[in-house]
Amino acid sequence: MADGFILLAGILAAAAGGELFVRGAVGLAAWLRVPAGIIGATVAAFATSAPELSVALNAASAGQPEISFGDVLGSNVTNIALILGLALLILPLAASRRDLRRDLPVALLAPVLTGLLLVDGRVGRIDGAVLLTVFVMWLAITLLEARRARDATPAVIGESNHVRAWLASAGGLVLLLVAGRLIVIAAEGIGEDLGIDAFIVGATMVAAGTSTPELATTVVASLRGHAEIGVGTVVGSNVFNNLFIVGITALIAPIGVEWREVTVALVASVLVLLLAIPGPAGRLGRRRGGALVMCYAVYVLVVIQSA
Repeated sequence: MADGFILLAGILAAAAGGELFVRGAVGLAAWLRVPAGIIGATVAAFATSAPELSVALNAASAGQPEISFGDVLGSNVTNIALILGLALLILPLAASRRDLRRDLPVALLAPVLTGLLLVDGRVGRIDGAVLLTVFVMWLAITLLEARRARDATPAVIGESNHVRAWLASAGGLVLLLVAGRLIVIAAEGIGEDLGIDAFIVGATMVAAGTSTPELATTVVASLRGHAEIGVGTVVGSNVFNNLFIVGITALIAPIGVEWREVTVALVASVLVLLLAIPGPAGRLGRRRGGALVMCYAVYVLVVIQSA
């Protein structure tokens, strides 16, 4: 029972801290005159992954990198299936085909590459370096393209006052650090009490909690008429999660998991990304949103049954 309350406190701290950090980071980037395209393509997506990074650093330093690995892979499914699905149910959107052509192939490649690196049952330090190298290559291409682009992200989800942006960033960061520690402590306790593997805990409960900033960002952008920001954020966040966070975690503490545990999350992350590809008109409607949410429900059931 105590671990459940600690997990809930960690999730609430991640939700509040993530939302504050996103608004503050985007607002500060705009105040520092970072080009709007770069803010949309990188700052917003990376800031929403701050809870996953906080959990990763805490889990790796505590000798439990499997929690972080499960969190990252589970968050990738949650971002697309649940968060984008809910956003589409609220408001159908037209996705930017230019951004999708750049980011979607990398988002699809990331879980495939992770699966190949897991053939020997672990993601070691060399594997982590490979993931980080691919991430740096993608980031360089993204920054080169983004410098020429205009983006509405700062106006939609950024804090306009730079003093409030500083305070939001600092307060959000403190909450994220606390949240990461609370979530890891609770996940370890729940896993031990229920006899559930650390990866499974990370792929379900922890993933749902650390995906709350993406949910807030996507819903706010949709309600303000800029739902395309939500698509870019969740896809970019998936790339950041799978390449950068897994890479960093593996460098700190090599990750060892069984293939049967990872297969569901890896396959699900690829399938929901394919389902999120817009049609010829570049639109994603409510039916697609409903299908994505149903996929998330099936994913959670399968993961729990495999525990």
